[in-house]
Amino acid sequence: MIVTVTPNPSLDRTYEVPALDRGEVVRATGERMDPGGKGVNVSRAVAAAGRRTVAVLPLGGAPGALVAELLAAQGIEVAAVPVAGTTRSNIALAEADGVLTKINAPGPRLAPEERELLLRTVRERARAADWIACCGSLPRGLAPSWYADLVARAHAAGARIALDTSGPALLAALRERPDVVKPNAEELAEAVGRPLATVGDAVKAAEELRALGAGAVLASLGADGQLLVDGAGLWYGGAPVAAVRSNVGAGDASLAGFLIAGGAGPDALASAVAHGAAAVQLPGSLMPTPPDLSPATVTVTSDVPLDRPLSEPAP
Repeated sequence: MIVTVTPNPSLDRTYEVPALDRGEVVRATGERMDPGGKGVNVSRAVAAAGRRTVAVLPLGGAPGALVAELLAAQGIEVAAVPVAGTTRSNIALAEADGVLTKINAPGPRLAPEERELLLRTVRERARAADWIACCGSLPRGLAPSWYADLVARAHAAGARIALDTSGPALLAALRERPDVVKPNAEELAEAVGRPLATVGDAVKAAEELRALGAGAVLASLGADGQLLVDGAGLWYGGAPVAAVRSNVGAGDASLAGFLIAGGAGPDALASAVAHGAAAVQLPGSLMPTPPDLSPATVTVTSDVPLDRPLSEPAP
């Protein structure tokens, strides 16, 4: 069973528009509403694979109630932590040419007692979990050290931790030795304080995160595939993608695939690649189901192309 923790969830509204003209009335041609947040997406991908998952979420107001309702409709158990503030609502404008404009609200400020209740809820749920995936940015009221505290408490309860965050929150949590961290290329570059131009640069950055405390690093490199660096070795995986429809939530689907397959080694990397490749070929933030996966097209090798330039170098 996989527990996910999303400290700053959202209600995501996506509007399809022919084009975005500033200052004009724009009429949408379609709309959808989804529960949002990186951990929420991991739970959605785990549930789509037919596995049990529990989403721990601070929820407040009508948007929070709707997030819980939408997740329950997808077969996801919600461990709601009531908060006085209102869960944020985000807006995405999807133009016909594929350009996506997102407006993300800041979310509520959590009071000290709400922060503590969130930690206690995670620890209670950790007792029955194979993995806890802690994902996304921190809301107002949570210090960068909050994830470090969460990792320490979850480890004390015997759970393994996968962490997908960035910036000071990632660096602070490394001292508590999360079992897996899942940065993308840009987040890797930020963590080590230098640009990444090649796959080899990404490998060196991942090794530095391991030296700082990460048990394993699962790094998404976009169109250039994924890396797994852990105590047993180094692997590189990729899969062909016919056409990218949406990369929203693709990294979250990859993390779900990795954890579903055990969260260690080349087989788990292959599952992560298969889930990520399937997700980018689906519209919006839809998560792949088993029929969407093409595991036969995935390649995983320990012969890593260190000199390969990244198609999108990380500044």
